[in-house]
Amino acid sequence: MNRILLSSIWLSISVILLCRPLTAADAKQSTDQSPKANESVVKPADAKPLDIQPAKKTPNSPLAPGVMIAIDPDMDLGETVSRHDVVELLAVDKNFNWAKDIDFRHEVWALQFKFKPVRMISVDVPQPSGMMQRKQIWYMVYSVTNTGKIMVPVKDAPLPYENELADKQKVYEIKSVDKPIHFIPEFLLEGHNRLKEKDKDAFTKSYPDRVIPVADAAIQLREGYGQKILTSVEMNREIPVGQTVWGVATWEDIDPKIVQFSVYVTGLTNAYRWKDTPGEYKEGDAIGTGRKLLRKTLKLNFWRPGDEYYETEDEIRYGIPGRVDYEWVYR
Repeated sequence: MNRILLSSIWLSISVILLCRPLTAADAKQSTDQSPKANESVVKPADAKPLDIQPAKKTPNSPLAPGVMIAIDPDMDLGETVSRHDVVELLAVDKNFNWAKDIDFRHEVWALQFKFKPVRMISVDVPQPSGMMQRKQIWYMVYSVTNTGKIMVPVKDAPLPYENELADKQKVYEIKSVDKPIHFIPEFLLEGHNRLKEKDKDAFTKSYPDRVIPVADAAIQLREGYGQKILTSVEMNREIPVGQTVWGVATWEDIDPKIVQFSVYVTGLTNAYRWKDTPGEYKEGDAIGTGRKLLRKTLKLNFWRPGDEYYETEDEIRYGIPGRVDYEWVYR
């Protein structure tokens, strides 16, 4: 009881002292302790003003040499012309000799293509049920460059030799022209479930490139290196001469049993071939009936010597043993 009473008295005295008004003696004491106008404040010898510098943006590290595999533009003078019969006219009259073996000429361009071998990344993909599903996404980062040098057929070029018809007879020549190219990419991954070329149980599965927003964001963080990586939809654009654009192709739900596969890249060149199936077109049919158009396509070969239970990008190899790493095909 005595302790409680003493504590109460001490608390009351403390409150009175804190709340009392400032006296002249207190003011004088405070003034004496503060530095005078002509008196400098003593600071520690090692005291220095804070040197606060704005944060500097350091550039992202570029890709090391050899990481990107380059496929140079592949152009052939013969791709600027093809000879065909005009079957729509011959179906009306087979005696239209002027509609036989006609030259069809057009300009040909090609883009330089660089790529990193196929890799994998795991992301949570939204499902129609509203739930998220963890998936292994296969992807390939690439770049295309418009190097120019488009082959353009020019009519009425003079003959390179002299003869009696030199003034009247003219030929075509191919000129090199620099101008923008409209790039529309298409990527198709085809997996072959076989180890041997003549395997009776072999079958092929095709996977078109799909835009997967959650995967694209993760790939940008992993592969960006200061470059904006575009989807196949965003890559549909005109590329000026000398400009390089970066993109990515993505695939999902790849069969884990696939050992060998190929990636077909269409849109790197406008070269094509076409042929008419004999007897397919009949008078009155729509123009082009029975005609097959084959586009020049880059085929990249890969193999994955792993199993179906543990998928990892470290197992993917560029090229297939005993075959070419890449080739140009018409399909």
